[in-house]
Amino acid sequence: MKKDISIVVPLFNEEESLSELFTWIKKVMNKNDFSFEVIFVDDGSKDKSWQVIEELAKENSSIRGIKFRRNYGKSAALNTGFQAAEGKVIITMDADLQDSPEEVPELYKMIAKDGYDLVSGWKKKRYDPLSKTIPTKLFNWATRKMTGIYLHDFNCGLKAYRYDLVKSIEVYGEMHRYIPAIAKWAGFTKITEKAVAHQERKYGVTKFGVERFINGFLDLLSITFVGKFGKRPMHIFGLFGTLMFFFGFVMAAYVGAEKLYYLNQGVKARLVTEIPQFYIGLTAMVIGAQLFLAGFLAELVSRNSPNRNNYIIEKEL
Repeated sequence: MKKDISIVVPLFNEEESLSELFTWIKKVMNKNDFSFEVIFVDDGSKDKSWQVIEELAKENSSIRGIKFRRNYGKSAALNTGFQAAEGKVIITMDADLQDSPEEVPELYKMIAKDGYDLVSGWKKKRYDPLSKTIPTKLFNWATRKMTGIYLHDFNCGLKAYRYDLVKSIEVYGEMHRYIPAIAKWAGFTKITEKAVAHQERKYGVTKFGVERFINGFLDLLSITFVGKFGKRPMHIFGLFGTLMFFFGFVMAAYVGAEKLYYLNQGVKARLVTEIPQFYIGLTAMVIGAQLFLAGFLAELVSRNSPNRNNYIIEKEL
């Protein structure tokens, strides 16, 4: 029988907090009479995190553990946890005790009873340093503008998902920040957020770094492009290529017409190679042709992909 809730916990070097986290989760689950499983995904920890998970699993049948041979990143851990999850509702939370299990019952209700596909946590009051909160605010603002999903906190680890949503998407690279966008482009549009409590970090150190903000912005550009044009790359490359080539052709034609006009009038005209517009037009035509060719090649790859018709069917009679 399918459990009510699967809680997926990706972790890296969090040995101090795991026992306390599971005890807290178990207390909340028992209090609300939920059937549940906790899936700890050890992302190649170098400390004793896996030994702690093994000890906890011996005493609690509701614990499942997955250990990576090396550190692959949070996206890989979440994707693996999603594949293993069997609950009607899947909850994700970080292992550092900054996400409160007390939020789980309400998150479950919003998915199971209110009909949402995805509920994202929103840490209204944060206990993080400015070096983390300021980049996070900029990141969330840019993500809202580019995806059209108006959430305050895309990167909050505490989220709830419908079962068929996590089985329909793939999270890779560092795309865990953009699961709401991936879900939206997969057709799961009932997305909302819930203000959640944020705890101060009790053990260990933050894994956040400046490079994550930079990588996050690049991933945002990537996921936006793939989501909108992944199956029709010619629409974007072909459009810009055609416009660029046309602009260059018009400019080159103008230079040529000017040259012919002066010759016809018997006026000594400048050499074409001395006219800046000639080089601008030539460059624009070359870039336009390259963009068009890139779109053509991308279209060939897309049309021959085994996933070209991998559409999600919601209902069937």
